[in-house]
Amino acid sequence: MSVTASGTMIEVAELKRVCWLEVHGKFDTRKLTPGILYQVTFIVMLKDPAQGWELPVNVRLTLPGGKKQQHKEKLMENLMARWIEIPVGEFVASEKDVGEMEISLFEYEGGMWKQGLVIKGVAIKPKN
Repeated sequence: MSVTASGTMIEVAELKRVCWLEVHGKFDTRKLTPGILYQVTFIVMLKDPAQGWELPVNVRLTLPGGKKQQHKEKLMENLMARWIEIPVGEFVASEKDVGEMEISLFEYEGGMWKQGLVIKGVAIKPKN
């Protein structure tokens, strides 16, 4: 559990200690408004004692139809003790290309033990 700035209790996922990090979620794009540009982000923070984040993590957005957007993000540079949105990708919702999209965050090539990552969730919102 975590407390937001407004005092609301929310449930979060906290990474205790792993060597292989893999987080995946799915969302049905039919729930979105066609023609709108959406931005997808993971909402995360690093909590002490955070360790094992020297290597960047991979974030990936897989859209219906198989198109992928993937890049690496360094977590240690700006995440300590505050929520931050890690951009995953952007897309325009379509009436034709609908179905489930997959949102992923992973790192398993470095072999380092990791701890301290807290995941609040994924945001899918119109980009201004």
